[in-house]
Amino acid sequence: MANGRTLDSYTVNGVDKSIRPGDCVLMRPHDPSKPSYIAKVEKIVSDDRGSNVKVHVRWYYRPEEVVGGRKQFHGTKEVFLSDHYDVQGADTIEGKCKVHTFKNYTKLDAIGNDDFYSRFQYYSSTGDFNPDRIAVYCKCEMPYNPDDLMIQCDGCRDWFHPACIDMTVEEATQMEHFLCQSCLSEEQKVLQNSHAISRPAVMKTQSAGERDVQ
Repeated sequence: MANGRTLDSYTVNGVDKSIRPGDCVLMRPHDPSKPSYIAKVEKIVSDDRGSNVKVHVRWYYRPEEVVGGRKQFHGTKEVFLSDHYDVQGADTIEGKCKVHTFKNYTKLDAIGNDDFYSRFQYYSSTGDFNPDRIAVYCKCEMPYNPDDLMIQCDGCRDWFHPACIDMTVEEATQMEHFLCQSCLSEEQKVLQNSHAISRPAVMKTQSAGERDVQ
């Protein structure tokens, strides 16, 4: 392959679309019992005769494959773009897939079998992640997992898992408006204070125009 040539695209047997650099692909694992590997195609090369096609790829890792393993907030379709580069035969490509940004993934109306998302980069040589910090939500202070339903408080705009606020998923899906316990307590205090402030004014009006029976 030293004297090979770079290809702009390549059509794999059994795959109905051309593969191009920048595409994300599903690749056949050595163990058929495992899910397909996911990779980003960096370059496609062949020998001078146009055969023996190889793809230079950058691997995505699944949570189970990284240091620390799968966490509660990792979604079923979550993968991490790694610093692990490799060269594989083009015939190991099973098909194309789409790895979305986390933000775009959460906006999908329908999620297909070939839809994935990535919000971290993973450095396989050190076991580190980038970013190394992530926003947390709810009383449980967990990062957002798009597989789990969460409802947003109309007051503080924080998100909550129904189970963390003693609510069923069915109840949560039927709610049009929701206030968390903290915001509800604050609203009750405001109402109590407003009643306390307005009450003397009412009494003054009564004493000026009316008299108690007693």
